[in-house]
Amino acid sequence: MKPYPMLLAPYVSETIWGGRKLIDTFGVKTEKANAAEGWMLSCHPAGASTVVNGPFAGLPLPEALKAAPGFCGTRADAFADFPILIKFIDARDDLSVQVHPTADYCRRTGRGQSKTECWYIIDCDPGASLLLGFREDISEAAFRKAIAENTLTDLVQRVPVRPGDFFFIESGTLHAICKGILLAEVQESSNTTYRIYDYGRTGADGKPRELHVDDAVAVTRRTPFVQPSFCKGEGLYKEGKTLLADCPLFRVWHVQTADEYSDEAGADSFVSLLVMEGGGSLTCCGETLALQKGASVFLPADAGAYHLTGAMTLLETRI
Repeated sequence: MKPYPMLLAPYVSETIWGGRKLIDTFGVKTEKANAAEGWMLSCHPAGASTVVNGPFAGLPLPEALKAAPGFCGTRADAFADFPILIKFIDARDDLSVQVHPTADYCRRTGRGQSKTECWYIIDCDPGASLLLGFREDISEAAFRKAIAENTLTDLVQRVPVRPGDFFFIESGTLHAICKGILLAEVQESSNTTYRIYDYGRTGADGKPRELHVDDAVAVTRRTPFVQPSFCKGEGLYKEGKTLLADCPLFRVWHVQTADEYSDEAGADSFVSLLVMEGGGSLTCCGETLALQKGASVFLPADAGAYHLTGAMTLLETRI
């Protein structure tokens, strides 16, 4: 199969904390009441993206890549499954305080999938914040006591955010996205979450949502959050390409185009382009696609040079 730029439609997740910004301003189409999450690049069994154009139009992305495994690139050989999932998240209300398991914990228990993730803040209300780690080191006993007494949020670190901030959250880090934040997330392809505290809310069935205290206590680092040195998180970017994250799981860049921009998809990895602001066009493999805010494009490995025209802010991801 000859490589070509694939426009993707997301799987949409509706939740009790989700908003409608992805529907109203990012062009995400759904019949659901809200679009808490748009899985813009996903091969996960819980919700796959769908190819919109070309020979694979109408196929779930996993089926397309099964038919053309070379589209993933040589770096994908190191992973048993498609390795990453890219989302938009619209938090109309606070998400639960939670943690994702480490790879070691998943191996020892034979359950779940590890999840390291990173967040780019697209927009937020004045005063919006994240919960990340603890204010100071605490014991396991103090952690359990705070959970039992519903005082956990008194012990965690609240981090103010503004558009353009970037955060890298390793598995095992206690965290929560708080209300009024719209962000893009690049993560391991995992849907394993251990919920620690949920503000006493009930689910659609009227019952309190399940907590996973023992698993959470077992995997959470009970220390303050420290941003890796490669993450500046200042929200100030020059025109062109700025590296945000480079780890063994994925590499992420902020791309700012004013008019013309060119790069290349080599043999080592596919390229994901996620339009967070603006619009224009993409030319690759002899084809041109119109891009608008919210567009997600999968460029297969070895697609070669690609060219962007227009004023856009994008998130570029490779493995």
